[in-house]
Amino acid sequence: MCAAREVLLVGEGNFSFAVALIESSMDELNITATCLHSEDVSIRMDGTRENIQRLRDCGSSVLFRVDCTCLSEHEALQSHLFDCIIFNFPHFGRKSGVRKNRSLLAKFFLSCVQVLKGEGEVHLTLCNGQGGTPADSPMREWQNSWQAVAMAAEAGLILSEVHPFDQTKYQGYKCTGYRSQDKGFHVDSALNHIFKRSYPYTTPVNLKMEAALAKDRILFELPEELSEYVNRSFLDSQSCHPVKLVQEQLLRELKSSWPVYRLPQNFPELVCYAPDQLHTFGSDFSPANMYWVRPIKTHGQGPHEEDEGDDHPSSNTKYALQPSMLTHLSEIIQHEDFCPGTLHALSGLVFCRAPVSTSTSPVHHQLLLVGAFPSDSEPLKGLRGCLDTLLSPYGVLMAEDQEDTKKVWMNSEKLPKFGRLTYVSAPEYEFQGVRLSVVTINLDHLATLVFNLFDWRLLWSPDPRFLQHFSSKPLEPFCCFSLYPPSYSHDISFWMEPDSFDELDFHAVVRQASAGTVREVVLVDRFRHPHMGHASLCYRLTYQSPDRALSYSQIKDMQIQLRKLISQKLQVTLR
Repeated sequence: MCAAREVLLVGEGNFSFAVALIESSMDELNITATCLHSEDVSIRMDGTRENIQRLRDCGSSVLFRVDCTCLSEHEALQSHLFDCIIFNFPHFGRKSGVRKNRSLLAKFFLSCVQVLKGEGEVHLTLCNGQGGTPADSPMREWQNSWQAVAMAAEAGLILSEVHPFDQTKYQGYKCTGYRSQDKGFHVDSALNHIFKRSYPYTTPVNLKMEAALAKDRILFELPEELSEYVNRSFLDSQSCHPVKLVQEQLLRELKSSWPVYRLPQNFPELVCYAPDQLHTFGSDFSPANMYWVRPIKTHGQGPHEEDEGDDHPSSNTKYALQPSMLTHLSEIIQHEDFCPGTLHALSGLVFCRAPVSTSTSPVHHQLLLVGAFPSDSEPLKGLRGCLDTLLSPYGVLMAEDQEDTKKVWMNSEKLPKFGRLTYVSAPEYEFQGVRLSVVTINLDHLATLVFNLFDWRLLWSPDPRFLQHFSSKPLEPFCCFSLYPPSYSHDISFWMEPDSFDELDFHAVVRQASAGTVREVVLVDRFRHPHMGHASLCYRLTYQSPDRALSYSQIKDMQIQLRKLISQKLQVTLR
C-alpha cells in the first residue's frame, strides 16, 4: 500500500480549491492548506467558513498567516517535507507590475525547496501569457512576462511539464484574489507549470590520468574543460546510452552485408608520435586543433623538466589526446586477428580543439570501420550504398570530396563532414589485389540525428532522467525533461596581441568558466589600433543549459570567473 502524498497548498483564498482537490483526487492525499491572511479576514469571503470546516472534517490541516516566500519559518512547516506544493494564480497584490510578480515567484521557489522532498514537484498555475514560455498562446515578449522558468532556476528548479489548467476537474473551485479583491482571475487558457529539482552543476577540476604506452605508464593532467567528458563509460556492454544504441544498431545492419568483428576497446586515449605523422589522419587534422599534453611523470622516471612550447608540438615526439581512432590503424591491420573480407570495428573517445557552438564539441565518440576487400569488388561503393540506405532517413547526405574522388563525406544540415569513407594505402595488401577501406563516423552527432536531440550537450548530461528515457522498452520519442530553458546573452571585450592570441584558447577558457553552459560564442566586433598594433575583440556569449537550471545569479558569477581566467591564462587586457 502506497503512503499518502503530502501536498501543500499555498496562497489559498476561500479554500475552495483544497476542497475540490480532495473530492476529485483518486489518490490518498494528506493536504495542508495555507492562507496568507488571518482566519478572521479569510472567513469574510463567501463560502470560506464552510470550506475550512469540510477540510478539517477530512483530516486536513488548515494554517493561516503563512507567507509563501518563507515557508520554512512557519512553526507548523519547519519539520515537514512535501511531495507536492501547489500555488494557483499567484499575484503580488493590487495593481503590481511584472517585476514585483517575478520577485514574488523567485522568493516563492526559493522558499519551496526548503520544504520539498528530493523528488517532489512544485505546481504553479498562471494566467495565459504570464509564464513567458512558448506554451502560452499568444506568447508574450520575454521582458513583459513573469519569466517563470528563469525565476524557478534561482532555486535550482527546472520546468518539466506544462498542462492546460482544467477548471472543470475541480468542481466548486472559485479563484479569488485578483488585485487583492474578492474577484476571480481569467482562468481561460490558464496553464499549470510543473517544476522539479535540477541536477546540480559541478565545477571543472584538474584531473590526473594515466595511460599505458608501450612499456611506459604515463601520468598526465587533462585540460580542465574536458574533465566532464572522460570516464563516462557510454560504450560499456551494460550501457543504454543513445551513443551505444546507435552504434549497436549500425553494426547490426552492416552485419547483413559483411562479417563484422569488434575489436577490444583497450587502446589508450593518449597517443605518442611526431608531428610529421599527422598525415595519417588526413588533411582535416592539424597540430593547432589537437590537445597536446605534457606528461607529469613516466613510470620509473622523475617529473619531466619544463621547457618552452609545452602546448604545441616541436620537432620532438609529443603526447596528445587522440584526435582520431585512425591513430590505431597500423596496429589494427597488423593484429593477428585482422582478416581480409571482414569489417573490423573500433570505437572510443576522440578529442579536437573546437569553438563553442551548437554543432561542434571538443570530445566525441568515433566509430572506426576497417576492411581489406578485393579491389575489383569496389568496396567503398558498397559501403557508401549501405550507409546511405541506413542513414538517409535521418537527414544524412553522402557527397564525394571535390578534390579527392576516393573520399566520400557524410554530411548533415547541422554538421558537415561528420563522417568519412576512404581508401587508405596499405603496402602489405596491395600486391594481393586488396584495397583497405576505412570509415569514420561521429557517433555523438549521429545519435542526435537518430533520437532528435536538439542539443549535443544532452548526450553528456549527468542527470539520471536522461538515461532513464533510453532504458525504457519500447523506446519512445525523446521528450526533454527540462522545458523551455531560457537563454541569456552577455558580451565580453578585451585588447589582445594578434600575433600571440589563439582564439581556441579563449573558447577553452569559456568552457571552463561556464561549466559548459555557454551554447554559442560569436565574434561581434573587431578593431585594430592603427598605431599601437594591438586589437580589440568583442565576443557575444549565449548561455543556455539544455538539462539544468541556469539562473541570472549563476551567470553573473560565471562572467566574473571568465574575466578572471582570461586575464590569467590569455594575457589580454579586459575592457
